[in-house]
Amino acid sequence: MSAPPLIRGYEVVIGLETHAQLSTASKIFSGASTRFGAAPNTQACAVDLALPGTLPVLNRGAVERAIRFGVAVGARIAPLSIFARKNYFYPDLPKGYQISQYEIPVVQGGAVEFVLNGQPRRVRLTRAHLEEDAGKSLHEDFHGLTGIDLNRAGTPLLEIVSEPDMRSSAEAAEYARALHALVVWLDICDGNMQEGSFRCDANVSVRRPGQPLGTRREIKNLNSFRFLQQAIDFEVQWQIDRLEDGLAIEQATVLFDPASGETRAMRTKEDAHDYRYFPDPDLPPLVIAPEWVERVRAGMPELPAAMAERFRRDDGLAPDAAAVMTQSLAFARYYEAARDACAQPKLVANWLMGEVSKRLNAEGRGIADAPVGPAMLAALLGRVADGTISNNAARQVFDALWCGEGPDVDAVIEAKGLRQMNDDAALQAIVDDVIAANPKSVDEYRAGKDKAFNALVGQVMKASRGKANPAQVNELLRRRLAGG
Repeated sequence: MSAPPLIRGYEVVIGLETHAQLSTASKIFSGASTRFGAAPNTQACAVDLALPGTLPVLNRGAVERAIRFGVAVGARIAPLSIFARKNYFYPDLPKGYQISQYEIPVVQGGAVEFVLNGQPRRVRLTRAHLEEDAGKSLHEDFHGLTGIDLNRAGTPLLEIVSEPDMRSSAEAAEYARALHALVVWLDICDGNMQEGSFRCDANVSVRRPGQPLGTRREIKNLNSFRFLQQAIDFEVQWQIDRLEDGLAIEQATVLFDPASGETRAMRTKEDAHDYRYFPDPDLPPLVIAPEWVERVRAGMPELPAAMAERFRRDDGLAPDAAAVMTQSLAFARYYEAARDACAQPKLVANWLMGEVSKRLNAEGRGIADAPVGPAMLAALLGRVADGTISNNAARQVFDALWCGEGPDVDAVIEAKGLRQMNDDAALQAIVDDVIAANPKSVDEYRAGKDKAFNALVGQVMKASRGKANPAQVNELLRRRLAGG
């Protein structure tokens, strides 16, 4: 790996803490729903509110999702872990403490691997621990007052903490993308950043090369990869400016304002001792037997790296194509279904990277919402492979199918008159007419000018109204021009 980039002579050091909301139907310590969008305070039960006499009961599904993540990143699953109370006071924290894990987390170590600018990267993980979310303070439309919605209180989170291994905002954003793709792939988190299901806190510091780590500031609650990168870039410049002015960096929690593109301090950053962690007396230690881990492992999907390698080995895909095919489990399943239906892996991959992705990106859709499913795409590519239609005609058919203009591939081909001319006799007649009408191009070609040949091909395609099979046209023209 090359030396990390320097900014104005400083090395940037970044670690991320990522909160992934686990995809359970109920909360981590109660049976209340985790459904998003309910009316305020309609999904906060007595346990979430810590009313007297209530006791938390751990959600087994949340634990299984944590195990699944740990196995995927090659971490150690702690056979015994402890829940602790993290004490702080805030209006949307009804207990006055948050149930989390501190000294002994459920997932220990591991790493996330990804590619940045064609180079492999590996970011080590410190831990991943289970905890409950707090509620939400609402500041708008309350005539200067703040409203409290406790629906999120008790929502299960997996907090994934990286080592400070990243050295640029681009690397941090790519790590976050890889982590996001992984938790969605594993089906432990829906990854919806707009709804707060996946959000990052970035710990950022700068130092001169070879010097000890600088004082870090934590940028809280970044819910887009673009904002993550912008916030880090601004924070780095701010810290360097301050150091260059001879001022110290104070450890702090800061917020990023997307409108101004700036970070601003919210409060002095607390250390662990400020939270007065102690084991939660209402929750026994979490015991995870090896058999439980193995059952979870056996039920996991093939991981993206292994699947990409299989696509390279068995389907002959290039590394970049294999990476695109495994960008999500839904995308990979679509590719496999289309590939199996038409036995054209490279053609399917090319179309998925080209026409399909272009349409999805333009409309903000996911592959699961594509109007053209894998069976329909396979049927279309089958008509290209057997010479029924040209590549250009296939794009027209695809556009029509995407817009719902026909029931199936063959119906659209017939309705639009796009069936390719494959009849040798008919094509030969057109070729002869074009040769006779373009003596100058014929002479230039025979004099060694290849562009003249392309001009003749273009004339044949024009005369056939684009229906001629290009491969046949090339063959017939060359044979005819050679005197055949």
